[in-house]
Amino acid sequence: MEIKKPKIVEKPWGREIWLAHEGEYAGKILEIKKDEQSSLQYHEIKKESMYVLEGTMKIITEDGSEHILNAGDSITILPGEVHRLYAIEDLRIIEVSTPELDDVVRLEDKYGRAQNQ
Repeated sequence: MEIKKPKIVEKPWGREIWLAHEGEYAGKILEIKKDEQSSLQYHEIKKESMYVLEGTMKIITEDGSEHILNAGDSITILPGEVHRLYAIEDLRIIEVSTPELDDVVRLEDKYGRAQNQ
């Protein structure tokens, strides 16, 4: 057993608090500021499940459809599913996933991080 401080990763839209990054799984808290968003992205291998702790978010898919999640809602995103997270309100999400945290293919990104930008 080991007690340690989580890793804080600053992002243009807020920050990630890495609770675990082990061989079999990863766990993070995502804090996304109101009106900020992630890139439009997908993962080749990574499977992630999210639980909204606080706030309201919109998930936008490749075809432009939108899904609203409120505190207490959860969603699982499978490899290959194109998605973007948008914070309607200040947002705190628990994300648990397979450990491939660098597995991100960015298609669009307002912060200039997409592969083709």
